[in-house]
Amino acid sequence: MSRPLRTRWWGATGRRVPELALEGDPAVPLEEALVLDSVADTAALAEAFAAGRPVVVRAASAEAVRAALARPEVAAVLVPPERADLLALDLAQLTYG
Repeated sequence: MSRPLRTRWWGATGRRVPELALEGDPAVPLEEALVLDSVADTAALAEAFAAGRPVVVRAASAEAVRAALARPEVAAVLVPPERADLLALDLAQLTYG
């Protein structure tokens, strides 16, 4: 059984993108986004969100994916190709146990 594609709003553009994708996926146009390596910079997240700019976070672990998707400012999370296994995470289980 394949995992349903979950999407999020791409900033204030009115478009939707996959919430979790491999780095380099053309469905997540990085040239339009603020790209971060973590969600630690909450001021940058808030500023981009207020401006309607999409936020993309790179993540290489299940915990980093969970932390990024817990932030409403984040439009998409990108995982490195060598961690394609993260695309199959059960996000509900990871979040709620």
